[in-house]
Parts: sequence; structure tokens; C-alpha cells
Amino acid sequence: MGLIRSSFSFLLGLGCGVYITQNYEVPNMKQLTSKWLSRAKDMEEIYRKPNKNDD
Repeated sequence: MGLIRSSFSFLLGLGCGVYITQNYEVPNMKQLTSKWLSRAKDMEEIYRKPNKNDD
């Protein structure tokens, strides 16, 4: 009985996700995350403290 109950919630979530993806404009998460990571790296390079080594 536990397998049917757990698979029902998974299938319901899967069906809702498919419906939303097909009927609404959902952003591409891979592009969105890569954009935010590149922005974070740029901010880190701008505000990073300089090295104290005098080589």
C-alpha cells in the first residue's frame, strides 16, 4: 500500500509539472543558473581583497 501512495504523489507532481511546462512560459533553469553564477564570479573578482604577497 505504501508503494501506491508514494507513487501517486510522485505521478501527480509529474503531471502538474508537465502541464505547467507545456502551457506557461517557464524559464530555462540551466541558462538562468549559469547567468547567476557568472554574475557572482564577477562580483567576487571586483570585491576580492588584494594579495599581501610582494613577489
